[in-house]
Amino acid sequence: LMERKTHVKTNWRKDMLAKLRKSCSCTPKKLKNFLMDFLPVLRWLPKYQCKEYIWGDMMSGLVIGIILVPQAIAYSLLAGLKPIYSLYTSFFANIIYFLMGTSRHVSVGIFSLISLMVGQVVDRELLLAGFDLNDDTSPTMGDGSLQNDSHSNTTAFNLTIAGMNAECGKECYAISIATALTFVAGVYQVLMGIFRLGFVSMYLSESVLDGFATGASLTILTAQVKYLIGIKIPRSQGHGMLVITWINVFRNISQANLCDVITSAICIVVLVTAKELGDRYKHKLKFPLPTELIVIVVATLVSHYGKLNEVYASSVSGAIPTGFIAPKVPCFNLMLRVAVDALPLAIVSFVFTVSLSAMCAKKYAYTIRANQEMFAVGFCNIIPSFFHSFATSAALAKTLVKTSTGCQTQVSGVISAMVVLLVLLFLAPLFYSLQKCVLACIIIVSLRGALRKFQDVPARYHANKMDTLVWVITMFASALISTEIGLLVGIVFSMLCIIVRTQRPRTTLLGQIQDTGFYEDDLEYENLTSVPKVKIFRFEAPLYYANRNYFLKSLYKLTDLDPNLEAARRKKYKKKEKQSLKKEDHTIANGLGSGETTQQLVPKQIDFQVLVVDCSSISFLDTTGVNTLKEILKDYKDLNISVLLACCNPSVIDSLKRGGYFGEDLGSMQEMLFYSIHNAVQFAKDQK
Repeated sequence: LMERKTHVKTNWRKDMLAKLRKSCSCTPKKLKNFLMDFLPVLRWLPKYQCKEYIWGDMMSGLVIGIILVPQAIAYSLLAGLKPIYSLYTSFFANIIYFLMGTSRHVSVGIFSLISLMVGQVVDRELLLAGFDLNDDTSPTMGDGSLQNDSHSNTTAFNLTIAGMNAECGKECYAISIATALTFVAGVYQVLMGIFRLGFVSMYLSESVLDGFATGASLTILTAQVKYLIGIKIPRSQGHGMLVITWINVFRNISQANLCDVITSAICIVVLVTAKELGDRYKHKLKFPLPTELIVIVVATLVSHYGKLNEVYASSVSGAIPTGFIAPKVPCFNLMLRVAVDALPLAIVSFVFTVSLSAMCAKKYAYTIRANQEMFAVGFCNIIPSFFHSFATSAALAKTLVKTSTGCQTQVSGVISAMVVLLVLLFLAPLFYSLQKCVLACIIIVSLRGALRKFQDVPARYHANKMDTLVWVITMFASALISTEIGLLVGIVFSMLCIIVRTQRPRTTLLGQIQDTGFYEDDLEYENLTSVPKVKIFRFEAPLYYANRNYFLKSLYKLTDLDPNLEAARRKKYKKKEKQSLKKEDHTIANGLGSGETTQQLVPKQIDFQVLVVDCSSISFLDTTGVNTLKEILKDYKDLNISVLLACCNPSVIDSLKRGGYFGEDLGSMQEMLFYSIHNAVQFAKDQK
């Protein structure tokens, strides 16, 4: 046996006290490092290479800003809020991530899945407060005030009990719910960063995330259908929203607005064609075509001069105010109502941001700090919630555009924020006549990437059937039940798949590769030779309480020997022999009788004397696992069969020692434990 290193036992109390003293001490140098870690911009901005980086950052910032404006206005439909709040969200998120983010390329801002999750909570709370969810009322010109919106909904809700003294209309209450939800989600993310709970994201596998994104995309698509064809149906809430919405769509299909249908068809054809051409010739284009902006500008001009709202009753965006509304503290009582909803929102927002940041960091050879990303996303939610903004996250499509247009640092985010600010201060009222069906088209076309995941199902199934099943279950649960439940179902089901894999792992007997010291699966490879009088058993999973019975069942089946049954058979046979001797029945005593009962009691001929257990795939043992190995050691020993263990890792060896597998003095350890299968086989051959 090789000599194990002796590890010096550390006093964990002293270590904890030392770490506490170090963390609680405050020196100028430590304060400076803390500030620079909390605001990474202080580290990289002084080293900014202006001549090398500025043009790429300006170009990518302008392109993303141009894309952000139409997307922000469009995604307000998903969140159930006015377009101005989406613009606020895009502005503040870019500024805060510029100060706190560690990724140079990721684009943080409004994101379709996050907007959908916010919108579902907003719709639910509006219904509970007694508001009508029908948002297809005729817009009115005016000062665009967001506080007095009784013209759009006659129901009003007195928020005195919720800590607000003024009567609040539908839009006021909707943004109050959204800001409270955003604030709580941000607090969750900051707390997860403080307690270093970023490991939670590890439980969201790629299959779960893809399935969740695809299922949520189907929900988003369904929610936009009524805008595409211009029908007025109630906004469905709760579980099964997708099915209920489609039923309502087909029931009211005869009421479709012909103007909206034609506009939607033209916009989708233009957008899809432009996107396909952009993807095909992206290597020749220096920057992507601003198709969404062009479509919005043209559609707004046509709607305004053609008077589509007045003549054809086409639903339009309405008045978008300019400037900023005075900041307001999110309502505490509303936070209590949405505290549970904020948890999945916080996790999804963080996971998408960190995964995209890690992808960009790997591609461009730099590092990110996942914990700081948690803080950055958290404060991108907390601070803007005071300025009438809702939850944000990194967005894949905008991040890819950002990297393809020469982005070097987050200075590009500031440029994008300036473009949004220009719209907020001066250009927002120009979008009054923009049809909602045009915004719906932009949302639907942006879902191409997620919906194309259906094309990958055959390849995914060929690569891994279990992961495909996780994707399908998560996708259906997210689409047919709800996004939050779908995410939870995906996580639980993927964990169950792992448990099932360890409960019923692959088991096999090994054969020797000719003229070598290596051994492989006898069922998978040809020309393997069996070792005389030796069985080599491999179990490809940890051995613990959940798979103990499967371990024993597989071992007995593959070796064609159950030691307990064989021991019982031998005891009965000996007892029968004694009875036969007393009767002086020499024929039966010598085993020559032909009686059926005697034949059944004859001991089985065992074709092996040594059992080698290959432990290379056993990553750990619990108490039940150690007791199981001790049990087979004893049972086979009663049949004069030796049990040898091979390829155990140090943690397994330590578990066996603590469990008393090798005896109290460990004296027989060298004859029971081997570092390779071949050593165990050679030892078995040397023993008579």
